[in-house]
Amino acid sequence: MEPIASDLSKRARGRWGEDRACTHYRRLGYSIVERNWRCEQGEIDVVARLGDTVVFCEVKARRSPAFGGAAAAVDHRKQRRIRRLAAAWLADRQVSGVEVRFDVVAITGVDVELIEGAF
Repeated sequence: MEPIASDLSKRARGRWGEDRACTHYRRLGYSIVERNWRCEQGEIDVVARLGDTVVFCEVKARRSPAFGGAAAAVDHRKQRRIRRLAAAWLADRQVSGVEVRFDVVAITGVDVELIEGAF
C-alpha cells in the first residue's frame, strides 16, 4: 500500500523541519551527531552536541497553528519516550560523563522556535 499524498506532505514537512533545526543548532555552534536515530523503541529526530552537553531534540513542524502550536504535541507520554530513547542512544554509542538536555524545536509555518531544556 502506497502512502497517500497527505502522508508524503507530512513527511516532507518533517524532513524540512529537521533540516531547519540542524541549521539552527549549527549556527549556535553545535555539531549534529545524528539524525533520525532509530531503535526498537522509536526514533530520535536530532542529536546535537556542544562541548560536554548532548542534546536530544524533538522536532515538530506544522503548517499553521490551526490545531494548536507545534510544541504542544510533545506531551508527557512523548517526553517519557524520548527520555527512554536517549538512554538507549547513550548506551548504544557508549557515551558517558556528559550533560544531557532535552530540547524541542517547534516550527509553525516558517517560524522556528528553539525551546532549550523543554523537559
